[in-house]
Amino acid sequence: MQDLLYNIKQCTICNDYLPLGPRPVVSAHPNSKIVIIGQAPGTKVYASGIPWDDASGKQLRNWLNVSPETFYNSEKFAIIPMGFCYPGKGKSGDLPPRQECAPQWHKSLFENMSNVELVLLIGMYAQKYYLGKESKKTLTDTVANFQEYLPKYLPLPHPSPRNRFWLIKNPWFEVEVLPKLRERTKRIISIT
Repeated sequence: MQDLLYNIKQCTICNDYLPLGPRPVVSAHPNSKIVIIGQAPGTKVYASGIPWDDASGKQLRNWLNVSPETFYNSEKFAIIPMGFCYPGKGKSGDLPPRQECAPQWHKSLFENMSNVELVLLIGMYAQKYYLGKESKKTLTDTVANFQEYLPKYLPLPHPSPRNRFWLIKNPWFEVEVLPKLRERTKRIISIT
């Protein structure tokens, strides 16, 4: 795993398309129990090199009901984005994650983690990639039908503050999904 993580951090396959240059952000351990697959790092995470080191990460830790110390314990949580580097700015937020990363690295990462019990698919890109034809037409429908993907996957919306309107429009998320997410997270990371 150490060699694989080193190779990922040296990756430059998208170099020509990255406005700030490559700086892959990933965290994993052979004993990781929960894998968080998000989109791609934003500018704050690009600057710090620490995954989910922003307002979205704070919200995600709140959803999971875990401390930063627990969240950043790679034996508990692996953090593997769809795109490992900041993709650049788009018209309404960041550009989509680069498409080269997941096919290049995800399979090898999963092959090096034999204790994974749950994969959190955050956002449409992760859900489409991992659920394929099993994903629903919209992110909202996929998340609403989260029970269909358990026990392996749990689809989530992005915890960005920009998604506050989605959360207001979909109060069932906090009532139905978050308790299940917290219960499973607590059970899985409590097992040593």
